[in-house]
Amino acid sequence: MSSLPSPAPPDTNDVPLASGENVLARLAVDLDEQLRFGADELLLTPRRLLARRAGRWQDWPLSPALSLRHQDQGGVAQLSLHDGEQRLAVWRFTLGANAEALKLMQRFEQYRAGAPPADDEPDEPTDFAAESAPTPSTWVLLRLGRFARPYRWQLLAGFVLTLAGTAASLVPPYLTIPLMDEVLIPFQAGRQIDPTLVWKLLAGLFAAAVAAWGLGWARTWLLALVSERIGADLRTATFEHLLGLSLDYFGAKRTGDLMSRIGSESDRICVFLSLHALDFATDVLMIGMTALILFSIHPGLALVTLLPLPFIAWMIHLVRDRLRTGFEKIDRVWGEVTSVLADTIPGIRVVKAFAQERREAARFKEANRHNLVVNDKLNKTWSLFSPTVSLLTEVGLLVVWAFGIWLVAHGSITVGVLTAFVAYIGRFYGRLDSMSRIVSVTQKAAAGAKRIFDILDHVSNVPEPAQPVPTGALRGGIVLQGVGFRYGSRGVIRGLDLTIRPGEMIGLVGHSGSGKSTLVNLICRFYDVTDGSIKVDGTDLRRFAVADYRRHIGVVLQEPFLFFGTIAENIAYGRPDASREQVVAAARAAHAHEFILRLPHGYDSLVGERGQGLSGGERQRISIARALLIDPRLLILDEATSSVDTETEGEIQRALDNLVQGRTTIAIAHRLSTLRRADRLVVMDRGRVVEEGTHDVLLARRGAYWRLHEAQLRQVDEGDDARDARVLPPAAPAAHPAGVV
Repeated sequence: MSSLPSPAPPDTNDVPLASGENVLARLAVDLDEQLRFGADELLLTPRRLLARRAGRWQDWPLSPALSLRHQDQGGVAQLSLHDGEQRLAVWRFTLGANAEALKLMQRFEQYRAGAPPADDEPDEPTDFAAESAPTPSTWVLLRLGRFARPYRWQLLAGFVLTLAGTAASLVPPYLTIPLMDEVLIPFQAGRQIDPTLVWKLLAGLFAAAVAAWGLGWARTWLLALVSERIGADLRTATFEHLLGLSLDYFGAKRTGDLMSRIGSESDRICVFLSLHALDFATDVLMIGMTALILFSIHPGLALVTLLPLPFIAWMIHLVRDRLRTGFEKIDRVWGEVTSVLADTIPGIRVVKAFAQERREAARFKEANRHNLVVNDKLNKTWSLFSPTVSLLTEVGLLVVWAFGIWLVAHGSITVGVLTAFVAYIGRFYGRLDSMSRIVSVTQKAAAGAKRIFDILDHVSNVPEPAQPVPTGALRGGIVLQGVGFRYGSRGVIRGLDLTIRPGEMIGLVGHSGSGKSTLVNLICRFYDVTDGSIKVDGTDLRRFAVADYRRHIGVVLQEPFLFFGTIAENIAYGRPDASREQVVAAARAAHAHEFILRLPHGYDSLVGERGQGLSGGERQRISIARALLIDPRLLILDEATSSVDTETEGEIQRALDNLVQGRTTIAIAHRLSTLRRADRLVVMDRGRVVEEGTHDVLLARRGAYWRLHEAQLRQVDEGDDARDARVLPPAAPAAHPAGVV
């Protein structure tokens, strides 16, 4: 959950845009000149650059002389506008908006010379949360064909049933012609009714109705089953692909948004496939077959029937793009709503601890209000479109009635023909109106499909090798040669060289931000190096299959993550096939067996979400048992004892002693005392190794490690003095000689 206040969505009505001027890119400028948090913004249009600061707008017309320069340092990025060597303006923002800044710079370079790219599509001026991907079209739904391919025969059967059912539903109006002209009208003229003919016609009507019902039921049931399976395959494929992406992708996405894409978007597509796509196919067949029948009955009257079609087609074309962009906005705004929930509910303990219930309620209310505004805007368009289509069809029906009565009066057609015509027209216009309504759900499904394919199209920054080398039984020797790594445009590790022998325990120390955790992430191959190489047992780790390599790595984090389930299931997470005896043995080695037995159901006791109900030390020991069970060759300890008390630290340290035996271990710790068992200490500073050696050797050098050690000793002494001051009686300070602290 973010600790910073979320600014309200920008008000699009105060942007001073000229007529026809669109926003190409935008940047949320969340820092002011004094580096305090704010909510200003920077906009780029094809004509100019606009900036809002303290509620006032300023603009600069684009020209080849202008340039934008970007730099970042210490978590703060800066974008400056220059005319030659003269700096016109500067904007500062946190690195969370760095991707938007780079996109704005790219668009700026494309447009400042007055030659926009031919395939560029500017964003809507009112969309202040646009993503960088191009606006989707309805054709994105055709990409679902890869998921429909396994069910092609069921879909073909559904199409045949749809064709047969549509044909059966067109029989009753045709039978009304003899029913009117050969039975009812002659009866009014004094002729007797032929019972046989009447029964035949009624039997035909009943048989057509039963056939249409049966075929419709079979078609709906079959296609509903297929659509549910396509939706399930789509969710599974998306989730599996998501699990294969590297960590940097998740760092740029919000949990609620990803949950919304996999959940609600796939459900929306499933509903479209099971209901609306079927209705659309039925409508097309009904309109086509009805038009053929109408032309076969009377071509002139049929042409009059088609008069509203051009107007309806023009309206559909006009509204389609508005619906498409509107549903995209709704999806993004709904992602904001679910993100607030995904932030607040897991962090409810922090919310209550800091009494921020009202603040979180206000965040949700604001996100919900934004969702309401976007929906109201779309509903305004839709509420005008749908009744207009209905009005056009009603007018068309009146024209057909008028022209038909004139034809009957002049003897060109019979009353039975006009009755059948009107019946067919009712179905024709009804399907036409239904098709116009499908435009809405089609665009909604297209927007959802686009958001899902955004995940499926994303390529992991940690790719699998084309011909992976089997890891075999790793010994655990690691060699880093000239390793460099960058987060975006910010260099974190530069020219790092380090050799770790098999079975050696290395302690990584250094100030926060020195690159320790990044180095561990590179060794685990959560990210790939941008320069140099990392070799394990002489083989570049990029040649190993990712999953095969990571099976040899055990990780114990500062904040251990436990899943909802039993204690035994959490310990066996890395080896689901482990026996209960193996689980207990791992727990014993991790010094967790005793407290597990004190739980109401022992190893079958349920652990709440994220380990609720267990202390920090208990969660950590279960995490150590989880690592022990997989028997890794490489062990990563990331601040494993930093968040527990001294007594618990002792328990965890004894468990770690069992864990590190015979394994190549890389331990990160700020408390240098926890690394006393390390074979060698590696001191890092600004992404480089500045010192290596044992504790005593490094202290003797009086370098970077010595300064860290002295700083921690001062902190310990100050902490002891503070505790002594709290427990000493008031008269005690007078017993010290003057000037002694």
